[in-house]
Amino acid sequence: MDCKPLALDDSAVLTVREPRERTVPLVFASPHSGRDYPADFVAASKLDPQTLRRSEDSFVDELFASVVEHGAPLLAARFPRAFVDPNREPYELDPSMFSGPLPPSANIRSQRVAAGLGTIAKVVASGSEIYDGKLPVSEIDRRIGRYYRPYHRRLAALVEECQALFGWSLLVDCHSMPSIGGPMDRDVGLSRVDVVLGDCYGASCAPEITKVVEEGLCARGYRVVRNTPYAGGYTTRHYGQPRHGSHALQIEINRALYMDEFRHEKLPAFNQLAADLDGVVAALAELTREHAFS
Repeated sequence: MDCKPLALDDSAVLTVREPRERTVPLVFASPHSGRDYPADFVAASKLDPQTLRRSEDSFVDELFASVVEHGAPLLAARFPRAFVDPNREPYELDPSMFSGPLPPSANIRSQRVAAGLGTIAKVVASGSEIYDGKLPVSEIDRRIGRYYRPYHRRLAALVEECQALFGWSLLVDCHSMPSIGGPMDRDVGLSRVDVVLGDCYGASCAPEITKVVEEGLCARGYRVVRNTPYAGGYTTRHYGQPRHGSHALQIEINRALYMDEFRHEKLPAFNQLAADLDGVVAALAELTREHAFS
């Protein structure tokens, strides 16, 4: 099936690829594969560009590029997670990072903020601090207004379009994870399995959905666990409302399967992993054509 890139006003912020026809109630999103690093952000950071990329889910949008061939759209952020993280609440912020008071609605006590990984991160995934000094408070609204909100407006629109067409929707939020737990993780120093499926311990999507993805991956030789150490981020919790016909599943893929984690380069195994994921997506598409989880 041919696919077409949408012409969007905020195309500098995100990319959406759509099939010519929506045939399944699926939406795929890659919030952390963005690699367009603003020059002023890089200049303001005390980290070198390669270290800044430690938080990036490199190439995940490419791993899932074939979803359009199964009748589903794929949304990808173009901005990097280290700059602003769309898998957080809008104002999940550390007040120590800014030169003035935060908005009254800011969530300053979440576990993500405590780890330095709020909506505007204090550190990269390796634990290295990004900035030398404090950021102006004006930077909060600039980044959230120009990057975060356009991303979620488009994601919400894609989900709503699915609801209108099919009566229900499934959002698959696509991520990658370091092969070994980092200093900001609960499993610090431990080697990880191949794939972690996060369904908020069964709360964000129908169990049949998680099961078909898990079985498809296991049948292809991958080691899969559920919800440990990642049960699902803000996107999974926010869009995963099964009682309202809105389901969400998070997928975390071990980076060592497909890339050099330090050089940020694809390995020869990339194509095989992409083909295996394509097979799992095909099984998921078939399930959603045959069963409505509304």
